[in-house]
Amino acid sequence: MNKKPRLELTWIGKDIRPKLEPRILLEDPEISYHAAHQVSENDIFDNRLIFGDNLLALKALESEFTGKVKCVFIDPPYNTGSAFEHYDDGIEHSLWLGLMRDRLEILRNLLSNDGSLWITIDDNEAHYLKVICDEIFGRVNFVANVVWQKKYAASNDSLWFSNDHDHILVYAKLKTSWKPNRLPRTEKSNSAYKNPDNDPRGAWQSDNYTCNKSIDERPNLYYPITNPNTGEIILPKKTAVWRYSRERHEDNEQQGLVYWGVEGKNSVPRFKRLLSAVSDKGGVPQTIWTWEEVGHNQDAKREQLQLNSQEPFSTPKPEKLLERILQLATNPKDIVLDSFAGSGTTGAVAQKMGRRWIMIELGEHCHTHIIPRLKKVIDGEDIGGISKAFNWKGGGGFRYYRLAPSLLEKDKWDNWVINKTYNAAMLAEALCKIEGFTYAPSDTFYWQHGYSTESDFIYVTTQNLSHEQLSKLADEVGQERTLLVLCSAFRGQTDIFPNLTVKKIPKQILSRCEWGHDDYSLKIENLPKAPPKFGQLTLFDMDTYDK
Repeated sequence: MNKKPRLELTWIGKDIRPKLEPRILLEDPEISYHAAHQVSENDIFDNRLIFGDNLLALKALESEFTGKVKCVFIDPPYNTGSAFEHYDDGIEHSLWLGLMRDRLEILRNLLSNDGSLWITIDDNEAHYLKVICDEIFGRVNFVANVVWQKKYAASNDSLWFSNDHDHILVYAKLKTSWKPNRLPRTEKSNSAYKNPDNDPRGAWQSDNYTCNKSIDERPNLYYPITNPNTGEIILPKKTAVWRYSRERHEDNEQQGLVYWGVEGKNSVPRFKRLLSAVSDKGGVPQTIWTWEEVGHNQDAKREQLQLNSQEPFSTPKPEKLLERILQLATNPKDIVLDSFAGSGTTGAVAQKMGRRWIMIELGEHCHTHIIPRLKKVIDGEDIGGISKAFNWKGGGGFRYYRLAPSLLEKDKWDNWVINKTYNAAMLAEALCKIEGFTYAPSDTFYWQHGYSTESDFIYVTTQNLSHEQLSKLADEVGQERTLLVLCSAFRGQTDIFPNLTVKKIPKQILSRCEWGHDDYSLKIENLPKAPPKFGQLTLFDMDTYDK
């Protein structure tokens, strides 16, 4: 039986998939940073800044953070063909798609079921990226394409159109489990509420009493209403019936929420929406975000100049834009992840808003831009961006990590061996990740380096284990538990120990990963060579596509 046909985006080399090594993360306490004292009880200190390739770093986070991240925001290279100072942004189109696909798949794993993904992108790749996200997240989980007005003035030197906006693609992990938070009401939105009739309940605004449903769609909403002031019996249009049921209408009348105009003689009633009834709910987010609301590129550059006047980051995002996203997507203490950290705006805004954050950056601007910025935020010296709006006084901190080197390396005879920089603890943690165990060395049992269940454990050693040692291990483990033993070598039969599974390293893991591959970044010099071109990027029905 043929598979059910489905529409998907195809490109040259789509089937090429990296076999990622799940690296461990090594903290550098000399670079980790925290406030000198606690500023408030809401200070967050366990934020993470990871220096290294973002694809390997995302893989490294999977074992601990799968299903725990509430919001992913990424601002990837736009692949416009322009050369940026901190990014080589002109990546061959099909390779860019493949590299984004690999990252998005892991990002989806990290999201909680009530989490969401937000991606800024421009017209050059937005529509292709939308189709990739549809494949990975499912079209049913697409939420919105937000248009952000990134410029406040037209570019008069443009040959065709002034490019004034970016896209923000929004996806939910599970749309049935995710809803955006409401936006705080503003003075502007409240100003539409008046009190012309001196209602003791306060200001109000009149709203439609009809909806966009027809009599065929909602016959129960087509009924007569009597104007109490004139006695006139009124029916709605058959193409736009009442918004409320008979019972709800009667309740509205009893509560004095049906408005018939200043003189009480309107031909159609209006609903009296009280400000007091909506003030706590906030506003529904719209899909067009103007620069007045969330800032523009010049705002972002000014923020950078305040932080680094000598060498400002070239492509930042304004803090107000990230504030809006985190307002909608998160609550205090939720985890926010940005795997293209850039100048560190996501972490700076998350810190000020009381969210936990994880940022990943490979470029050297991790040290020249991000860390100095975060230190100013933590020390309360950053007074720009959203600092005043949140009365930010500093506090909290972050832990700095580097990716560990590859677990395996070639010796001078071209054999794969354990990397000599790994000590016993690093080796145990790395093999726990590779084998799918939680690293948790026991203080009681030397052979418990990690666990997969309450009764299944792993033991890592570089010893050559004898039959006697294995027998002693089997006795200590007991019949109610099982143990995976990874060792350099062993002697004797192992199948006589039913509670032990004994395997050699590195032979056991040689085929698992691409060893010694340290950089999957979006840089041309690090990219694999594309296969010979045989066609152009198109949308295909894969069952009819002849490979």
